[in-house]
Amino acid sequence: MIGGVLLLAAALLLTIYNVWDKRRAEEAAASVLAQLHEQWEEVDSAGQGHHSSVPDYLLNPAMEMQTITIDGYSYIGTITIPSLDLELPVMESFSNEQLKTAPCRYHGSPYSGHFIIAAHNYTSHFGKLKNITVGDKIIFTDMEQNVFRYQAERIETLSGRAVKEMTSGEWDLTLFTCTLSGAERITIRCKAISPYE
Repeated sequence: MIGGVLLLAAALLLTIYNVWDKRRAEEAAASVLAQLHEQWEEVDSAGQGHHSSVPDYLLNPAMEMQTITIDGYSYIGTITIPSLDLELPVMESFSNEQLKTAPCRYHGSPYSGHFIIAAHNYTSHFGKLKNITVGDKIIFTDMEQNVFRYQAERIETLSGRAVKEMTSGEWDLTLFTCTLSGAERITIRCKAISPYE
């Protein structure tokens, strides 16, 4: 009986921790997003944004992405998924620790293609990816406010160990998050579309 009570107490504590962790992640991402928008507004106000010349990334697709550092972490832009009413900052590099704050670049870039973004399955991060349907639009905005538009083309569930499968293929953008069990990855494969679509 004591063992059962201890198991129930442990389950309750785990549930409380998970709720707190999801709330913390939501607040952290929202704070970073607000700071990024504020910095972009300052650039726009100073008349330094949205140049009409050819963007550097078109001339040099292998170039490094510009970053902005907030609270010790470097960010490369934001991802917006209108169908999920979701906008999040994206960190420059991937680590389990950084995933606790915001989605992370896993591979590639929007400049050279084969861009992959990973995030935890927190409801406020990529937890709703399973609700994306083929045809949904996804928008990535880099720190220079270049906008890249994509359309979901395929939805896959891959093994958590399928690293080669995750990074293979000719997809312009891939989004992924783990399932609730953590054993598989919900994977959204996207193709770039015209900025006017």
